Amino acid sequence: MKKIITTVAVTALLSSTAVFSVQQSSVVQSDIDAFQGHFKKRFPELSLNDFSKGPYAMSEDKMSQFEALMEMPPFEDHVEKGGKLWKTAFKNGKTYSSCFSGDDETIRTQYPRWDVAKGKVVSLEKALLDCRVKNGEKKIGSGKGKLAWISAYLTTIAEGQTINVIVPEGDEKALAAYNAGKKFFYAKRGQLNLSCANCHVDNPGRRIRGNTLSPALGQVTHFPVWRGKWAKKKGDGFGTIQRRYGGCNKQVRAQPFKRQKDAYSNLEYFHTIMSNGMEISGTEYRE
Repeated sequence: MKKIITTVAVTALLSSTAVFSVQQSSVVQSDIDAFQGHFKKRFPELSLNDFSKGPYAMSEDKMSQFEALMEMPPFEDHVEKGGKLWKTAFKNGKTYSSCFSGDDETIRTQYPRWDVAKGKVVSLEKALLDCRVKNGEKKIGSGKGKLAWISAYLTTIAEGQTINVIVPEGDEKALAAYNAGKKFFYAKRGQLNLSCANCHVDNPGRRIRGNTLSPALGQVTHFPVWRGKWAKKKGDGFGTIQRRYGGCNKQVRAQPFKRQKDAYSNLEYFHTIMSNGMEISGTEYRE
């Protein structure tokens, strides 16, 4: 069943089960309206949720190929493994769900979120990693493998849920983190002197290195994603969005940042907020 999240679970200072309505920063809402308006004007034939399909939504031929592949996706067994890991008890008897509030299918849309007590943005993957440590388990990789499988399972069961990530009105620290992510998104870097926006705001739909550039709007709706390129190299094609950020930085010949640190977490915060109002499309394939 598709549900619309209209409330935001506030972490740390609040109990694990309490959910309160929090008002979006008016500054941020203006950014969202302008950002989404840009893409709607450029691609007037697409609905808001169409953007979740990226370049496939821009070509009937590519869409038909995508739909054929998704009839028997190559990642189903990994999503099932993620589901089993999510439900398997730690040595202390607790499971991952003990670290989260709300129904399992709503967890994906609660992240990334501003953690008041920690004073920083926390992604879903970071919350999963912290949950393991909290329950006495060993650390695992932060960009692929088991972490990506679990996160992909949560993305899969969240299909149809609506993204509603909040920068609380009046919270200057949260707004500063959001603005840091925004600055990163628009800042040029690397030997190629390109920003995230140069490719995914200015040039979506155009070809580069044999691929079609996707619009930034909707990119977060299907992560972790299964990429054919990753599968060819390692066999396991899953990767988190912060793994993808690192790959993008390498492509413009810039030094990637460490995953689950402020730079990429703030970027993910801004990036996700720009797709507020869109539905999670579930785990998907990309080239």
